[in-house]
Amino acid sequence: MAGERPAPAEHGAATPGPRVPVRLEEALAAAAMALICLISLANVVVRYLTNVSFAFTEEYSVFLLVFMTFVGASAAFATNEHIRITWLLERLPRRLAWLAELATLAVTTALFALVVYFGGQVAFDEWHWGETSPGLGHPSWVYSIWLPVLAVAIILRVLGRGWRDLGRGGGARR
Repeated sequence: MAGERPAPAEHGAATPGPRVPVRLEEALAAAAMALICLISLANVVVRYLTNVSFAFTEEYSVFLLVFMTFVGASAAFATNEHIRITWLLERLPRRLAWLAELATLAVTTALFALVVYFGGQVAFDEWHWGETSPGLGHPSWVYSIWLPVLAVAIILRVLGRGWRDLGRGGGARR
């Protein structure tokens, strides 16, 4: 299907792709990148022609980069393409590799659960105290609420991959 990447193969055996396609993550990441390019290009052109810079470009660009990073991480976990060092994992016996993968998924889930918890606290505090962004004066929680929301998406992708790969009874290493 269009928009889905082929699943990586290990020693000739194909690993199934995610049950929920990553088209949404890919579309959101592409939209964020397009917006970054557009506002940066507009800023450069206006600054070149008028010696005046758009004030909003940095604030929006930073937000869009963080947004794109989390959306990309969600897609990477779903398709099992996240960055990791597999040299040792590939040399372990199948059962130990399964346990190492289980530990990796548990630690990853715990890490993003902390992002959900603390990111939610930050967003709530910003909303509660009426904090505004330093550049444009927007409510800060509008930017920070995306940390816990996208961390939940990552957790769901990690758990989905764990269910798919590890739930097969000690199956996939990658």
